[in-house]
Amino acid sequence: MPPTRQTVCIIEDDESVRRALRRLIRAAGLNAVTFSTAEEFLRSSAQPAPACLILDVRLPGMSGLELQKQLGAQGRTAGIVFISAYWDEAVLEQAMRAGAIAFLHKPFEEHLLLGAVKRAVSASILG
Repeated sequence: MPPTRQTVCIIEDDESVRRALRRLIRAAGLNAVTFSTAEEFLRSSAQPAPACLILDVRLPGMSGLELQKQLGAQGRTAGIVFISAYWDEAVLEQAMRAGAIAFLHKPFEEHLLLGAVKRAVSASILG
C-alpha cells in the first residue's frame, strides 16, 4: 500500500507490541505500516510521507532519538510519539525539546496513544 499523509509508521522491535499497535491504529481508521528497526524504516518507501511515527526509544542499531535527530536534520516533519518501557527524564526532555508530540511509558492506555497520534495527524493535514 503506498503511503499517504494519513499513514502512521510504527517502529518497534517487539513483534507482539508492533502487531497490537498496528491493530489499534487500523481500528482508529488510519493506515499503519510497521518496522522492527529505524534502519528498516529509513530503507523503506513509506517515508518521508507518514503523518506520524510511533517510535520506540530503545531499538537495535539506531535508537529512536537518533532517528528523530536524523529526520529533523533532513527536514522531515512527521509527528513523533515516543514509547518506552524505560523511564529516563533526560531522554524524555531531549525527545520533547526536539519536537515529539508525546512520550508514553509502556504500558500505556490506548486512548493516550490515540490522542497523541490524532494530534500528529491533524498537524500533518494542517501543515
